[in-house]
Amino acid sequence: MTGGSLRTPPPKYEAWTEAERMLPQHNLDLPYPEGRTGKYVKFSNQIKALGWNNVFNEILLCNHLAWRSGRGYVFQDYVWKPEYYPWRIKSWPWPHTPLSALISGPISGSPWDANDPTPRSISEEMFDKFCPPEDTEIIDTDVIKEGIRGDMTDGKIIMEKWVKTLKESPKRCVDVKPSLSGKDGYAQTFDLWLIGSDRLISLWPEFSTSPVSTRMYTSPLVSAGVAYNEHLLQSPHPSPDPYTHTIALHLRRGDYSSACLGLANWNSTFYGWNLLPLLPDKFLNPPGYTWGHNTPENVKYYLTHCLPSLEYIISKIKVSIHDWEVNASGVKGDEVDDRRGKIDRMYVMTNDAGEESMREFREAVLRETGIRNVVTTGDMKFENDEQIGVGMVVDMDIGRRAAIFIGNGWSSLTSNVVHRRLVDGKEWMSNRFW
Repeated sequence: MTGGSLRTPPPKYEAWTEAERMLPQHNLDLPYPEGRTGKYVKFSNQIKALGWNNVFNEILLCNHLAWRSGRGYVFQDYVWKPEYYPWRIKSWPWPHTPLSALISGPISGSPWDANDPTPRSISEEMFDKFCPPEDTEIIDTDVIKEGIRGDMTDGKIIMEKWVKTLKESPKRCVDVKPSLSGKDGYAQTFDLWLIGSDRLISLWPEFSTSPVSTRMYTSPLVSAGVAYNEHLLQSPHPSPDPYTHTIALHLRRGDYSSACLGLANWNSTFYGWNLLPLLPDKFLNPPGYTWGHNTPENVKYYLTHCLPSLEYIISKIKVSIHDWEVNASGVKGDEVDDRRGKIDRMYVMTNDAGEESMREFREAVLRETGIRNVVTTGDMKFENDEQIGVGMVVDMDIGRRAAIFIGNGWSSLTSNVVHRRLVDGKEWMSNRFW
């Protein structure tokens, strides 16, 4: 057995699955560019059985690639890494959640802009009906990634090669298969070596303005989970929008004790969109690294930022609030005096379940930072099991809404929150790292 501590039967999300089946674009008789004459692409090489945010990073880029190539994206259920699943389960079959329960937008079947000719996304379940074998080209990642695999090729070059490949396919449908030779251990279209490096950053201008980003919305299920807990952030005084008074933290503990050591010993950079150059907090890899090993001084430097001490956390909170206050636009209603003292509540997304450590943390925050109310992941309650199953995205959505966000620069969760905050128009200075 594996998974979490919940012993009840996990949710089946039957209404969500049925709603996906009933999407209007699943009508085969629709005229071109949809229906049985439309063009579609399925990425069978998408990563599975990892944490949500590692998967989410990749599927957003695949959806953008599909849109660039003029093909409808074939969306798939999120397949959990069993150890991360909240319910105690057998290790096989892997649990899964309908994508539309986690995120809304064209990525899970919602419409594109009114004048956009791109076919709407269809579900994996419908792919074989829309795309019989005679109409489908099988593309092997071994072939397309030849010459762009590894740690040297810029993200824009990788994107353009894939766009050209999909546009030039003679078939209506394309199915991208992972490394048919089995030699590529990272056979994703946009793999870890790209997403975890600064080579990704050249894609930001097109990706951040793509309808994949601008038409992405919080799912109704996640919104309901946020709303159900909003009263927790209404203290110390009610507000129509408590998030404008909130600083959100991503405080990763647990498995990060060993993960941060590994990041240090491999001299890892920040992850994904956390490397955007206009973000205020940079991590400069210190000299002295040798293959697979870092100096004790460098490891200590990594741990300061990856697994920060309570003293460092308190200092960073105070600096981040101050910087946000003095970064006021100066327009009426958003002057420094308007911002001063406005941040008085905190939300902490964390996997730290230790009562003693969180008690010490709360006491220090309330004593030293001007924050008057601290809410954590552990304080959240949900109406039903379906909301429990998307709890990690509820966390993220509060981080998206908050006035200030401090995240972990090596984290895919932090990267995805930063992406949404910037697309929403949050100021760069409001996104910080430890």
